[in-house]
Amino acid sequence: MNSTNAETGKNYEKNAADYLKKSGFKIIEMNYLLPPVGEIDIIAKDKKTFVFVEVKFRKNKNFGSPCEFVNKSKQLKITKTALHYIKKNKIKNDIRFDVISICGEVTEHIKNAFCINDKNFYF
Repeated sequence: MNSTNAETGKNYEKNAADYLKKSGFKIIEMNYLLPPVGEIDIIAKDKKTFVFVEVKFRKNKNFGSPCEFVNKSKQLKITKTALHYIKKNKIKNDIRFDVISICGEVTEHIKNAFCINDKNFYF
């Protein structure tokens, strides 16, 4: 990703965080990185629930909806990173995984976009 794409991505992540704040979420952390496992764009709280948010942007739907790019591989990276964050911070609250899909000027917030299906992830 060149610096222009990286800057564009950060701008859309900031827009998504602003969108969540307006919806009553509290932003806990942005761009939580766990090399080499993965990154979580936004960690927020929706009341008492910790929400791990992936932000996806596309100019248009010519190659599919932005949320379609949160495939199983991406979900696995996000869940492994989230579980590390949960364990490190001793979080006992409910959790969920959301996706914010931005296509052109349209923002869609998909709550419970995916879940952890493999019980081996639990610690």
